[in-house]
Amino acid sequence: MTENTGARYGGAPGSRGRTTIADVVVEKIAGTVARDVPGVYALGSGFARSMGSVRERIPGAGSGKSATRGVSVEVGELQAAIDLEIVVDYGVSVTDVAGAVRENVISAVERMAGREVVEVNIMVSDVKLPDEEDEGEGRQRIQ
Repeated sequence: MTENTGARYGGAPGSRGRTTIADVVVEKIAGTVARDVPGVYALGSGFARSMGSVRERIPGAGSGKSATRGVSVEVGELQAAIDLEIVVDYGVSVTDVAGAVRENVISAVERMAGREVVEVNIMVSDVKLPDEEDEGEGRQRIQ
């Protein structure tokens, strides 16, 4: 019985080429994981969320929420750096939420993209108060 190690053909199959991961891949991973953390209301600044809400209503302009809103990354061959802008729910510990977001993003990006995450910078730009209207709710006073 022989073992096929790939040495006969120039090495293991995994070493015969290069894998490039686009920034948007890491942005989507980070954005999706960050939104799943309890206490995170939304990603992005108020202006970015407002523009995204308008864009979502335009036919053919895209479907659903942008997974990359509030996320920017720099991805190299071995490492990634991530910046997130989040809005937290009122009443939660901002530092605990930021820590959980950082931990989840690092874990997911390193596992899924195979890049060492050197930093995750988080800017908390707002707090969602219980009595504030949600995005997309009508602001009409009369009907």
